[in-house]
Amino acid sequence: MKGKDLTMIKVMTDSSVQLTPEEIEKYKITVVPLSITIDGKVYTDGVDITRRDFVQKMETAHELPKTSQPSIGLFVQKFKELTADGSHCLGIFLAKSLSGTIDAARQAAEMVDPEKITLVDSRFTDRAEGYQVLAACQDAEAGRSIDEIKAHLKQIQDNMHLDMMVVNLKNIIKGGRLGKLTGRVATLLNIRIALTMKDGVISIQRKGRGKKFSKKYDDDIVSTIAKLSQVKKVCLSYVDTPELMHQLADRIKNIRPDLDLLVKETSPIIATHAGTGAYAILFYAEQS
Repeated sequence: MKGKDLTMIKVMTDSSVQLTPEEIEKYKITVVPLSITIDGKVYTDGVDITRRDFVQKMETAHELPKTSQPSIGLFVQKFKELTADGSHCLGIFLAKSLSGTIDAARQAAEMVDPEKITLVDSRFTDRAEGYQVLAACQDAEAGRSIDEIKAHLKQIQDNMHLDMMVVNLKNIIKGGRLGKLTGRVATLLNIRIALTMKDGVISIQRKGRGKKFSKKYDDDIVSTIAKLSQVKKVCLSYVDTPELMHQLADRIKNIRPDLDLLVKETSPIIATHAGTGAYAILFYAEQS
């Protein structure tokens, strides 16, 4: 597809993404839901369970909820619908390291029409994935080609920051996301860990005890954002701490009133692994 090609590009993503209902409607984004199993009952993310309801159910569940990628059949159905009028479908999904979603999408694409479907591993999730989805939609509206959009997404990925504070290690240990190291760390009293994600890999950035550790972490993030003039958009994505996040948002806005700042609950896909009290700060440095 060339830059002047008039073929319509339709954007697809998954339900771990952090987007507002208004953004989804404005750009006609197709969101393919993952599923969550809580004590044997299966829920479809965003369809028959809300983000807030999920946290309540997670807290009373006997076992750690399990998340599942969309089925190949669902992807086949969606791809057929989106490409039926000759459009090209661009799918942007959460990191392969977190889910097999993009692999299921690839298998489905081969069954439909791989020439009409392009898939991108966002290497992130949540709003870090959402920023890429929005950029792709805006690029498509501007008439840019698939190759141009992919190059732009790579640039965003390379300049993305996803930092997370995990204050309750129960879920992340049960889920085995960080291996034996986390289990050893968790034996310490009141331990919290700061995680970072880059190139699809989650790693422990630092660890400490209690609220003082979280406050120092917040201070450092606010300081970083204040210094990076190329940062125009920031998201605070949380599991169950809306008041604390709005307080942190106020701090950031006082220093950088120019910022486009979103504060929103994260998806069950993230919450089930991050656990209660967790939150993330997501932003990227835009290139001129």
